[in-house]
Amino acid sequence: MTATLEIVTAPELAPVRHGFFTRRGGASSGIFAGLNCGQGSSDQAAAVALNRSRAATALGLTSDRLAGVNQVHSASVVTIGADWSGWPGERPRADALVTDAPGVALTVLTADCQPILFADPRAGVIGAAHAGSRGTRAGVIEAAVAAMAALGARPARILAVIGPTIGPAAYEVGADFRDATLADDPAAAAFFTLGAPGHFQFDLPAYGLNRLARAGVTRARWTGHCTYSDPERFFSYRRTTHRAEADYGRLIAAIRL
Repeated sequence: MTATLEIVTAPELAPVRHGFFTRRGGASSGIFAGLNCGQGSSDQAAAVALNRSRAATALGLTSDRLAGVNQVHSASVVTIGADWSGWPGERPRADALVTDAPGVALTVLTADCQPILFADPRAGVIGAAHAGSRGTRAGVIEAAVAAMAALGARPARILAVIGPTIGPAAYEVGADFRDATLADDPAAAAFFTLGAPGHFQFDLPAYGLNRLARAGVTRARWTGHCTYSDPERFFSYRRTTHRAEADYGRLIAAIRL
């Protein structure tokens, strides 16, 4: 791995500082090689800490200013206030964060799920969401938008970008997955296509964009990066599963005022 960080950015989120970090430029080795920022992984803690410090530095912060949650595939959102100085105990169980406070980076960790960064620059409100298929179905996108609106953002002004996630060509699911998804959201039928016998291909980023639009966020896009198909740049839970590896790294996405 190169020692230089690779950060995918979105021009439409400028001038808000942000980044979808790839795995390049990190201190981890082996199956975690690169910028593994997952504190819950079995990687060496010192390597993860160094990786997180490098990401924070790229955002002009120290690693203690990286706000993250215990991600549980929910629709729960945490609002970070100006007095935030870290969690006094265990991180809250949630899958999105919002703030209008400068000097703190909202972060989510992913390895196929959608990392979504939000900004209403006029209102000075930002957000970040971990939106896998379960969290998206549960309403994490709508919950994040509502929490931003509570701070003064307007959905029509919010800009949202879905970062590297598993693409539709790689996301094969069974009929049970499709049935469960449609039971929660019948409109999701448009994002399944027939695959191998008894299976379907699911377009998660297109579904994410659909849910964003239904929440009133019409200025949104996917960066187009598939985590599964590019092992040199991205970690992937599904790829790790197919390779029968013991664990996997986590990519970090972050945004700050």
